[in-house]
Amino acid sequence: MRTEICDRLGIEFPIFAFTHCRDVAAAVSNAGGLGVLGAVGFTAEELEVELAWLDEHVNGAYGVDLVIPSKYEGKDIDGLSPDELEAKLAELVPQRHRDFAEKLLTDHNVPPLPESEHHNQLLGWTATTVAPQIEVILRHPKAKLVANALGTPPPDVVRQIQDSGRLIGALCGSVKHALNHKKAGLDFVVCQGTEGGGHCGEIASMVLWPQVVDAIGDMPMLAAGGIGNGRQVAAAMAMGAAGAWTGSLWLTVEEANVPPAQMQTYIDATSHDTVRSRSWTGKPCRMLKNDWTEAWEQTENPDPLPMPLQMMVALDGVKRGHRYPEAAKDVNFNPVGQVVGLMNKVERSADVVGRLIQEYVEACDRLNKLNDTL
Repeated sequence: MRTEICDRLGIEFPIFAFTHCRDVAAAVSNAGGLGVLGAVGFTAEELEVELAWLDEHVNGAYGVDLVIPSKYEGKDIDGLSPDELEAKLAELVPQRHRDFAEKLLTDHNVPPLPESEHHNQLLGWTATTVAPQIEVILRHPKAKLVANALGTPPPDVVRQIQDSGRLIGALCGSVKHALNHKKAGLDFVVCQGTEGGGHCGEIASMVLWPQVVDAIGDMPMLAAGGIGNGRQVAAAMAMGAAGAWTGSLWLTVEEANVPPAQMQTYIDATSHDTVRSRSWTGKPCRMLKNDWTEAWEQTENPDPLPMPLQMMVALDGVKRGHRYPEAAKDVNFNPVGQVVGLMNKVERSADVVGRLIQEYVEACDRLNKLNDTL
């Protein structure tokens, strides 16, 4: 199962785990895969704390996932600090949207945050706010991989990461996106089908993966979108993938920083319970459907704003949902893929890695036995 990208990163298995929880990232890396910490929810100062902790607790390498959209409101505004950009973009958010979001939370009896927990609204959703995060990453030698979740990273970011000896790649949901990544000189692509959680396109993984492999040639493709067991890993590798990029799977592990009530929501959900919605981030994002996602679809209510303005409206709801998960059960942000239908028990992260490998081996053995009969 070892592929070239394993050798480049010094990992045992090409199993990549995207997560917002440092404990999960560390556990996966120490089990032979590569934990990839999502940075979008952290300020630069907070990210420094997280990566310093990972340096101490990870034996080998880990990765970091950034969000630098190719298109977003405010991209053409140059020369502003992150705080100045946030203030400028805040002026573009209609009060009607803020009032509507607040009404949804109030109607569901979700308490407001304490004054001490008020937050900035932009975080790492633009090139301006990601720049300080990159400076942090470059101070941590165990951070061997950087991935961009939305679009091809700017050329200066690509050079900066590669000149430091790290690998940089990006997610794609179409052949066009993959070719853009290759043209930009990235080291790998993460090809995610529409089944995947979070931001995704419209093409199913089984159709998209081989198309992208054929289009990008010898550039490593990590398969994402609906992978929850080793049989699916084997299928991806059979189609030419260099590894498996997983995300939703790590929301229901013991180490996940997911409130029990929210984790139970994932465990109880089926694959029919997800929807692609712009209601939280402004771009199509797969999540569990609930009263929040349904409300933003009603014609009499405001339409979701473009990224990052919609998240500036919704971030208070994200924070309140995390702090008061019981109250926010029907209006919480639950990004997850259709694979949620397979996530029906809590496991340790290391056990999940072991299970994926064992199931992969069993799937390959099954195919080998079929070949022996030919």
